[in-house]
Amino acid sequence: MILVTGATGTVGRLVVERLPAGLGVRLMARDPGRITGAAPWVEKVAGEYGDAGSLARALAGVRTAFLVTARVGGGDDAAFVRAASLAGVRRVVKLSAAGVLDAGAGDVITRWQREGEELLRASGMEWTLLRPRAFMSNSLSWADSVRSERTVRALYGRSGNACVDPRDVAEAAVRVLTGEGHASRAYTLTGPEAVTAVGQTEQLGRLLGVDLRFEELGVGRARAVLAGRYPAPVVEALLQSAERQRAGAKAGVGDGVTVLTGRPAGTFAAWARDHLAAFAPVPEEAGT
Repeated sequence: MILVTGATGTVGRLVVERLPAGLGVRLMARDPGRITGAAPWVEKVAGEYGDAGSLARALAGVRTAFLVTARVGGGDDAAFVRAASLAGVRRVVKLSAAGVLDAGAGDVITRWQREGEELLRASGMEWTLLRPRAFMSNSLSWADSVRSERTVRALYGRSGNACVDPRDVAEAAVRVLTGEGHASRAYTLTGPEAVTAVGQTEQLGRLLGVDLRFEELGVGRARAVLAGRYPAPVVEALLQSAERQRAGAKAGVGDGVTVLTGRPAGTFAAWARDHLAAFAPVPEEAGT
């Protein structure tokens, strides 16, 4: 039995869509009714990291688990690792982050991911770590301003990030979950090249057939925008992450996607082409 946590999230839902038929699969989400793309034979269960009983039920009979946590510093990794060990789970594949490899990264998000990795290594279970760079789908945060203003706003728009297609991360996860030979291995998952927000804006404009404008955000404005979405410690961590990106820490390209999937990593242009409807500008009113 394979357990997939975070089955409604960015990567989890894509893993659900890619799991081959014929496997025992259980999907865990806070609200199983929100799980989409699952085959009829797949089991869905309600589970929360803070509810030991629900974790025990979700993990019963599970051999391999895909662990995705999102509550920074909330103890969810520890709760899951403890429950998985008690349930006799053989191996856990954890979705971590490429930033753990950056010696200069000491922000709260990176520390949380490092701590989660260490908990898993010390658990006695087999483990594999998937460390993606930023997701290409993060650019969906620009969709509203692209549609209504034909504008992209970002901090340090000319800094490079080897962001990765979440579909590649999901495919890599499925290969690890369903294959052997990945115990005690860590894979860094990136796109095929470092791209900048300015470059992404240009690519989106070409694909949409419109002129898009890039507007550089200052640190103060970026902090205000992020504060509307995240707690203060996470906001500061994201701003520190942006500073590391400006210094070149996120431009390196890895081969993890190719190693695990047997093909090159997808480009931002390919991702954008497949998600272009999200950015389609609102038609101008007649006579304006």
